[in-house]
Amino acid sequence: MLRNCSICLLVLLLAFAFSRAVELTFELPDNARQCFHEEIDEGVKVRLEFQVVTGGRYDVDAIVESPQGGILYKETKKQYDSFTWKTDRKGVYKFCFSNEFSTFAHKVVYFDFMVGDDDLLSNEVGKHATALTLMETSCVGVHEALKVVIDYQTHFRLREAQSRVRAEHMNERIQYWSVGQAVVILVTSLGQILILRSFFTEKRPSSSGKI
Repeated sequence: MLRNCSICLLVLLLAFAFSRAVELTFELPDNARQCFHEEIDEGVKVRLEFQVVTGGRYDVDAIVESPQGGILYKETKKQYDSFTWKTDRKGVYKFCFSNEFSTFAHKVVYFDFMVGDDDLLSNEVGKHATALTLMETSCVGVHEALKVVIDYQTHFRLREAQSRVRAEHMNERIQYWSVGQAVVILVTSLGQILILRSFFTEKRPSSSGKI
């Protein structure tokens, strides 16, 4: 049993060895541009996924550049998207998010940058034609299931953040509307009181009349 657990642990560690991922949520001010750099080997599968969590119309410009400065991916005013490619040479790849088209909207952006391919894990397991292949296959299944769970958790966490910001914004507008209504009602009530008092106030004759 201990040996089987050790093999499962080894298989899961192979997944982390063959791939690495970076998840980040950052603030992107108005009229701003934020870039990230990553050195990647040749022939490596790379995936970039991003989503605007809060701010404005929930959109940003996104661009991915090769080490030579070539444009691999470019989209404008996207709320969310995913881009996958395979590097053709080793070098520093750059991906940027821009909010330069916005003059006042502050954005919060989430991205997931994954370098490597988990398929190598299946290939590694397939090399062993032993009685433990079934155990190794089960470990791979557990690994894939955990990836799905993590993806769902991230998805729901982003949706919860968006819903919370929208609810807070709506609550703020309702508060302002309620205060405005209270002020209007107060002014209207005072005006009505002054008008009614003027109807019942006796007008005294002027003392400068003829004697």
